[in-house]
Amino acid sequence: MKIVTVVGARPQFIKAAVVTRAIATHNNCAKGDSFEEVIVHTGQHFDHNMSEVFFEELKLPSPDYNLGIITDAHGAMTGRMLEKVEEVLIRERPDIVIIYGDTNSTLAGALAAVKIGIPIAHVEAGLRSFNMKMPEESNRILADRISHWLF
Repeated sequence: MKIVTVVGARPQFIKAAVVTRAIATHNNCAKGDSFEEVIVHTGQHFDHNMSEVFFEELKLPSPDYNLGIITDAHGAMTGRMLEKVEEVLIRERPDIVIIYGDTNSTLAGALAAVKIGIPIAHVEAGLRSFNMKMPEESNRILADRISHWLF
């Protein structure tokens, strides 16, 4: 089974490290049924101290794809991420997409997956601030609504 993990920000790197290690442990113990994980870094957090240092210190494998999408505008960022993540998903043809949290990367990964019919697992689902002025709140609600599994 192939899994695409979509990350782009510090909290996602930390959560993904735990899941990635669990996948590796499963694969080391599995007799036949293993997972192939493809890591997609959108580039939302791009500074070394906000990105690469987490991969190094958490011993995460380097992303298979680093989309390098950097912009201040939420709509432009999410739109560009959606386009590029969709290209990766079409190329990789995963069985599942895992998204984390409530960032623009989360929403872009969810939208790309649902539009081409790939089931979505949302880690850190269900958290709510009930403040619709926060971009993260709309990201949470939309990602939860279109995800198949909420964790």
